[in-house]
Amino acid sequence: MLKENDIIGYTTPEQAGVSSKNIEKLIHILEGTGMALHDVIIARGNDILFECYWAPYHNEYLHRMYSITKSYVSLAIGFLEQDGLIDLDDPMEKYFAEELKAQPDMNQHNQTIRHMLMMSTAKPPRTWRGLHPKDWVKHYFSNPLEGTRPSGTAWKYDSIGSHVLGALVERVTGKTFMDYLREKLLRKIGFSEEAYCLKAPGGHSWMDAGLLCRPTDLLRTIRFLLNGGSWNGEQILNREYVKAATSKQIDNALPGAIPCRCHGYGYQIWKCRQDSFFFSGMHTQIALGVPGKDFILIFNGDCFDKYYDEKQTLLDAFFDLIVNAASDTPLPEDKEALDKLNEYTKDLKLITAKGEKHSEKEHQINNVTYKMDENPMAITDIRFTFDGEKGCFCYTNAQGYKELPFGMGYNEFGLFPEEGYSKEVASEYAPGNYYKCAASGAWVDENTLHIIAQIIDTYLGSLHITVKFGDGEINVDMFKDAEDYMNEYRGEAAGRA
Repeated sequence: MLKENDIIGYTTPEQAGVSSKNIEKLIHILEGTGMALHDVIIARGNDILFECYWAPYHNEYLHRMYSITKSYVSLAIGFLEQDGLIDLDDPMEKYFAEELKAQPDMNQHNQTIRHMLMMSTAKPPRTWRGLHPKDWVKHYFSNPLEGTRPSGTAWKYDSIGSHVLGALVERVTGKTFMDYLREKLLRKIGFSEEAYCLKAPGGHSWMDAGLLCRPTDLLRTIRFLLNGGSWNGEQILNREYVKAATSKQIDNALPGAIPCRCHGYGYQIWKCRQDSFFFSGMHTQIALGVPGKDFILIFNGDCFDKYYDEKQTLLDAFFDLIVNAASDTPLPEDKEALDKLNEYTKDLKLITAKGEKHSEKEHQINNVTYKMDENPMAITDIRFTFDGEKGCFCYTNAQGYKELPFGMGYNEFGLFPEEGYSKEVASEYAPGNYYKCAASGAWVDENTLHIIAQIIDTYLGSLHITVKFGDGEINVDMFKDAEDYMNEYRGEAAGRA
């Protein structure tokens, strides 16, 4: 939502030197990937030239941004340095002496703020997933993993290290991460007041993955960085830090890495082709700035398992169709192409399971209960019901009896039936909490039903259920595409009517 005297405005694609036909091609390519698409915004200069949203997502939706949070931690560190509260070459031990007391590895004692910004830390990264430590900062500094090197010598993705950098911000300022950034930056650039950050065990904000904000908030931040740290004529963050943060500080071309991850790494910010830079989130969240052509791309979707490949597809298409094909002067207006683009994108909806809405098999298996063999999901019985174009997956697991309604060829919106997934604090059981979800189903063939449950809440993720029906027998295969939840929904089970 634009505000009075806002420097962000709107224009047509052609006025910005971009073909509406090429934008339509880009959207077709994205839809062809099969991933869940949520939003796309393209801007040039201060003007948005295209935006679209896949319902139920919309322009005011607070979207979970996952590791994009890391780049905001970098900005907060920049303000600490600017205010003289830290030096980037300070060892972390200066601020976390107590947490490092029991750590025998001197390389970790000597690790500096700058090295952590570059993800060139001393020890192999230690995750929290599956371990559920009570304090993530202590967990990080008590790292017992073998292998060590002087920090600053090699790049290795260290997610929880970004959380520790954020904890440094909160420790030095005595303020929450978001309160400090609002005071220094966010309010000045029109960032949503409703935006917030989830918490992590130990009392700090979840600063490697917990930010929820609007897609246009990302756009404003990238515009701020492309402006060299200024907004509407005011130099807010010094140009030296902005330049360093968005420049290659260390090589990250690891064996087997996809091209978009091999252009170098700045301060919690990725480099990309043509000297561009981007914020990157796990479920395919991207906020990209291209200095030479002054383009911005904002994209949000949900593609956890394959996200490296899909990010490459997205970035390749954006550079080929938009950046490299753009004119430096306005193109002739193309009303026909623009109208076609707007018509194509005005009613976009979240993906659904692909296949047929009905099969002769559903009459045979409707309301039939299957007793299941022992299985990893601890599901004891399963039943399917169908009523017109609406189905329901009924089952009993360790929590008890559950129902997951789904639409045949459309999304049925409701709550995912598993209780207690974390809410405000990462990895902590939250009694009574259920995630919002969209569930759809389709017949892949006469005897195979595919159900997708997409989580659309403070967490993203999806569950794929493939059910094969035989003569009085059933085989169920469950695959979850989510970070550290829905772990009860992984594996295969067989049963009989």
